Amino acid sequence: MIRLKINIKTLICSILFLTSILMLNGCGNKADLDANGMPGKLVIAVYAGGDNPNGLKSALVPLKNYLEKKLGMEVEYNYSTDYTSVIEAIRARKVHVAYLSPFSYVLASQKHDITPIVTVGEDGKPHMYHSVIFTNYNTHLNSMEDVKARAKSLTLCFADPASTSGHLIPRAYLVTLGLNPDNNAFKQTIFAGSHPASVLSVASGKIDVGCSTKEYGLDLLLRRGVLKPGLVKVLWQSDPIVSSPIVVRNDLNKAFAKKIKDIYLNMAKDAPYAFQPYIKLYLTHPERLSYMTVQDSMYNGLRKIASGIKDLNSAN
Repeated sequence: MIRLKINIKTLICSILFLTSILMLNGCGNKADLDANGMPGKLVIAVYAGGDNPNGLKSALVPLKNYLEKKLGMEVEYNYSTDYTSVIEAIRARKVHVAYLSPFSYVLASQKHDITPIVTVGEDGKPHMYHSVIFTNYNTHLNSMEDVKARAKSLTLCFADPASTSGHLIPRAYLVTLGLNPDNNAFKQTIFAGSHPASVLSVASGKIDVGCSTKEYGLDLLLRRGVLKPGLVKVLWQSDPIVSSPIVVRNDLNKAFAKKIKDIYLNMAKDAPYAFQPYIKLYLTHPERLSYMTVQDSMYNGLRKIASGIKDLNSAN
């Protein structure tokens, strides 16, 4: 592995620049709107950087068919392996709707050109999840105090740069311990690229300490049998994090945007065959869940965390 000194601003800006070039070359004008803000077809950006991209695509087929039926137009998914690409896709107006993580939403919303419409909820409350910092049992690390004492000899990996639980939250916590990755607090710090990659890098012993989400990372890989029990030990768990939003572009026709929102809000009841396959990829008991209206203010806590870390609030 190559030793990296992370400069978050340079990293995210570079990713966005390269992604914009690729998307401008490859996407054409398929997401253009007419004079009334209506698209010829609906294009949706989805993060597919997990361990089962083919399963994700299969699970979204019933949802695609349902949206096409309700909207009376073609629906196309734009798959990305990182959240920064999803941010750039909606900023470059190459997609109309995007599935974002909470932190990638905070970054993408800086220009105020998108609106969150729904998130997954239960009994009228947003579904919550947690960030975790973990290690391989062979490191003999038993607490974050052990990590702090041995940091200079340890390797650390985050997940995706725009990940909430795999970067923002654990990074902010490490800084409170005096372990700033930008100041060479660790022997080596890298981005694994995804939650599964972060978990499996630690499980295999290639990395000493990793960061991910408990529910969508560790627990999910254990349920799928990808991660064997007894390989990874959790050293720290965050407070609950508000679940991920689905957003729309603000230049989309307002009545059409509301129609999209209403379809999602009613989907669990009206079309569980379209709602549940995608949800159960990540969460247990999808029959208890549904989409609910989400407010921008629900992510103000994350904004506060991001604003307190130098160069982190940087997807401009």
